[in-house]
Amino acid sequence: MLRAVYNALWWLIAPLAVLRLLIRSRKERGYREHIGERFGSVRGRVPEDDTPLIWVHAVSVGETRAAQPLIEALIIARPDARILLTHMTPSGRATGEQIFGDRVLRCYLPYDMPRAVRRFLKAWRPSVGLVMETEVWPTLIDECRRADVPLVLTNARMSQRSYRRAAKFGNATRSVFGGFSRVLAQSPSDAMRLSALGARNVAVLGNLKFDMNTPPELASRGHAWRAAIGSRPVWVAASTREGEEELVLQAFAALGIDDALLILVPRHPQRFNEVAALIEKKGLRCVRRSEWAPTGAVAAGERAPTAMPGDVKVLLGDSMGELGAYYAASDVAFIGGSLLPLGGQNLIEACGVGVPVLIGPHVFNFTQATADAVAAGACVQVKDPADLARVLRELFDDKARRVAMGGAASAFAARHRGATARTVNVLTTLL
Repeated sequence: MLRAVYNALWWLIAPLAVLRLLIRSRKERGYREHIGERFGSVRGRVPEDDTPLIWVHAVSVGETRAAQPLIEALIIARPDARILLTHMTPSGRATGEQIFGDRVLRCYLPYDMPRAVRRFLKAWRPSVGLVMETEVWPTLIDECRRADVPLVLTNARMSQRSYRRAAKFGNATRSVFGGFSRVLAQSPSDAMRLSALGARNVAVLGNLKFDMNTPPELASRGHAWRAAIGSRPVWVAASTREGEEELVLQAFAALGIDDALLILVPRHPQRFNEVAALIEKKGLRCVRRSEWAPTGAVAAGERAPTAMPGDVKVLLGDSMGELGAYYAASDVAFIGGSLLPLGGQNLIEACGVGVPVLIGPHVFNFTQATADAVAAGACVQVKDPADLARVLRELFDDKARRVAMGGAASAFAARHRGATARTVNVLTTLL
């Protein structure tokens, strides 16, 4: 009965979903493109031969970047196969294109409607499907089971909050989670909750995000930026979400260090202009990364950025795929999505760069990684903007503590690597 209601609701909301795409396309044009793919139409896009196809679904930017080491490993392990990378957002698709170019095929995952999913599966004929982290679509799972396509929930996580919500649906939830061929969990607590919801063949393989390495050219770029900035204290607020920049700027005002520089990097590119306007409203001189260092620096043939003027208070990170460079240019990193009840963002990349990490109280999407980082001495969890300002001030005043936290962060990231190799070993058994 629930499934019939679910499918009927999709028929009702599908026109509204298209309308929402068109509305969102006012800020991000990519939402207007490839709309047919969202209904399973991929004419002229699918290779005609029988080469095995490994399908990886990564919703947006974060999941795409988390999938990068796995996809790279699959390309090496199975050179005889093609990789199809699907997304839900234009920013995720753009990130996939930036990282992989024409080494992978790409399209949008169709809406969770039976006919759309069937068209998608019939056209692409995947040998195996991998969905990342929390992507649980009932119709997709059912149709993969009917089409005999093994579907694996990879890098799976399940917060206590999400578990309580899913458990309310009882047998319906168990039927959905029981449809996965394998579930590869990040941690024992994730595995326990997923098993309780009906998942079968659950294994704990660790978090793929620990295998994300900042490319040397990005680290060099960040170091070049830092040289141009000079010796002033620098902190980055990374992957901030709507409503959070106001709180970050409150913390910056309370910091009380006149020559400090804030690198502010909103998570969603369509908000760059909005955040720039907010900074201007606060009376702070801001320079955009795209205006200050348009060539990127410092690969062969690129010129270095000009010196950062001393009266610039905020560097707006209005670029994609350069988060590692922003971390490398900073003394301390604050991870966004955590000052408001949004669940937090990934702190692992910052740890891998070896920068001390601060994060807010709302981390239900990254509970285990945050707890482990705090226990390792790599991260400090702050309560609010005032607490963020206080801890930042303490760290800027205590270089030895900053260095110790940075070393602990690097060691923490290194200690948890290896999930990619373990995942590839499991997937080869399904291929």
